Amino acid sequence: MSLSAKADTIMPGKESFEGINDLITVVIAAKNEEKTIGGIVEKAKKHSSEVIVVDGHSTDGTSSEAQKRGALVVQDHHRGKGDAIRTAIPLVSKKITVFMDGDGSHDPDDIPRLAEPILKGEADHVSGSRLLGGSSELHGGFDEFLRLMGSSLITACIGWRFKARLSESQNGFRAIKTDVLKKLDLKENGTTIEQEMIIKTLKKRFRLAEVPTHEYKREFGVSHIRVGRVWLRYIYSLIKNLFF
Repeated sequence: MSLSAKADTIMPGKESFEGINDLITVVIAAKNEEKTIGGIVEKAKKHSSEVIVVDGHSTDGTSSEAQKRGALVVQDHHRGKGDAIRTAIPLVSKKITVFMDGDGSHDPDDIPRLAEPILKGEADHVSGSRLLGGSSELHGGFDEFLRLMGSSLITACIGWRFKARLSESQNGFRAIKTDVLKKLDLKENGTTIEQEMIIKTLKKRFRLAEVPTHEYKREFGVSHIRVGRVWLRYIYSLIKNLFF
């Protein structure tokens, strides 16, 4: 069977939605982000009445800093970011789930931009695009070059398979209808869950859209992603979810 889907690029306006905070749950996967997580939770709470931090068994004060700012903190099963995201899904109680990282690379003030197309009935899943909004992190060195090339290849394959125009598929900053999220039956344990979400949204014929969001450099520490260790998993996940 031939599948056809469309991913729209939406430029959010200045329209406001009354009671938007009560419609959004923000989920933040974090590991050893003690220096940033508190401020991120505080900013996220400006746009959401429910913030869940899934701690990847941090060895610093990530959990306590998040709890001080009013987040619900739970522990994942020590399997990776995808496991953290899947751990949070049964706990979400709001209409829209927003996923973001805990390292300061995503601006919580972009949350309404991501949620707007869903609230306006234009999309079921809205991915932030750093290719459209710019990135202060995804450039500068050989590792960053490999990440960008690999991401572009995967995105091109997804676009070809579903006849969809996408700018990227790996950004962890996104909003999705919670009932749609629960229908995706996510399985990935690692960072490959981001591309899995995109693929399964298109495969199940839900409406996918993108909005420009800027990716900032992480404020402290170094990325937990090691391209040399995970690239085979990305290829395996891509093939499995595209064709099976």
